[in-house]
Amino acid sequence: MTFLAQLRRRDASPSLVLLVVCAGVVLASLDLFIVNVALPELADDLDAPLSSLSWVLNGYAIAFASLLVLFGRLAERRSRELSFLAGVLLFTLASAACGLATSVESLVAFRVVQGAGAALLTAASLGLVLATAPEERRHSSVRAWTAVGGLAAALGPVVGGLLVAVDWRWIFFVNVPIGLAALYVGWRRLPHVPGHPVPRPDALGAGLLSAGVAGLTLALVRGEDWGWGSTATLTTLGISVALLAVFVGHCMRARNPLVEPELFRAGGFAGSSIVMTLFSMSFGAMLLSLVLWMQDVWGWSALATGLAIAPGPLMVPLFSFLVAGRLIARFGPAPVVTAGTAIFAAGLVWWAAAAQVEPDYVGSLLGGVLVTGVGVGLTLPTLMATAAASLPPRAFATGSAVVNMLRQVGVALGVALLVALLGTPTSSTAALTAFRTGWLVLAAIALVAAVVAAVVLRARAEAPALEVLPTVPPVR
Repeated sequence: MTFLAQLRRRDASPSLVLLVVCAGVVLASLDLFIVNVALPELADDLDAPLSSLSWVLNGYAIAFASLLVLFGRLAERRSRELSFLAGVLLFTLASAACGLATSVESLVAFRVVQGAGAALLTAASLGLVLATAPEERRHSSVRAWTAVGGLAAALGPVVGGLLVAVDWRWIFFVNVPIGLAALYVGWRRLPHVPGHPVPRPDALGAGLLSAGVAGLTLALVRGEDWGWGSTATLTTLGISVALLAVFVGHCMRARNPLVEPELFRAGGFAGSSIVMTLFSMSFGAMLLSLVLWMQDVWGWSALATGLAIAPGPLMVPLFSFLVAGRLIARFGPAPVVTAGTAIFAAGLVWWAAAAQVEPDYVGSLLGGVLVTGVGVGLTLPTLMATAAASLPPRAFATGSAVVNMLRQVGVALGVALLVALLGTPTSSTAALTAFRTGWLVLAAIALVAAVVAAVVLRARAEAPALEVLPTVPPVR
């Protein structure tokens, strides 16, 4: 027996599998928003304009969103645990390189690699969880997987604010010990989960989808700088939409489509995908709006902003683990998602009604921070569990990648919409008006998601059931 073989004691319990996988998901989700509060420090240290540094955010988001489905399909063919570990390794190495970057160009390049690693580990992770959890625990495992990811994303500005107070490079270096721990424990303990004998991903479909999603994300995140009516924005949007339309038509005709059309006829998958896109628009823009409000209008530091946001994310695991499961068991997923999105909208309306130019955190923002956190805790984990429950075993990785791709596109669309609504106010009074308008629009989007959940999910996914899939036993 080789030394490497001796190291691999693949005897992980389902709980340990979930823990290792969640460590990887924390890395991928945290980096969606952790860099936001560090941009001023990056600009000073790297002597670069903020317009160039926006690609530190954009490069990661574009790579993450555009590669999710391709990597999900590849993960269906390969050993799930090795696909996951490869993604964690790539992400960890890229994080270390980001922390050592000495120029904007190198930092952006390493962030793109980081996004690719995040896409690979995310695409493989849910299939790994579903294949190893006992059937009666799969729904709760998916909720835990999603709650941890949502918590990490919401904590991004919090962690970023704390680390920037030390040095901006630590927002990347912090990933390294977490990644190394996940790699060590995962290599030794994760059970072998073989891939399915499915054909290789369709090259044309992969190219069309990746290019279309990358172009769409690019246009959304750069539209404000280019101008929403500019030739560059309109051309990029037009080409992206055309590529995605061709992709859909190709999937309808191809023998081996990258995304099988049947997935969207599976129980609550289509409804969950629609609600996920709408809710992610509101969720992503909400996080950015708080950072911009506290730093630009109130003049708070990155550290103070992060600490002020913290109570909201703390509500996510609390309501996901202790409340959502009981409500789903009694009422089904549709009412829980409907209630969660409506509660989230109420938090946004709270800010629109209570926010004032003079800093008053307890009196104007704290209530909305807590209420939106409750909404996220009820909504995101339940949506992902509902979508996963509709998937056949052979499509766990691809199907979850589709939902996560729509989630990332929704975030990009919501951020672009918020930036367009806020504009460039020239006074604190104008800023207050712009932010109130933005919060009300985001609340309206969340309420549309609530209506879709109430109608579509109730009709198609009142009591979703996973197709029976044998649990992978621990290998001792």
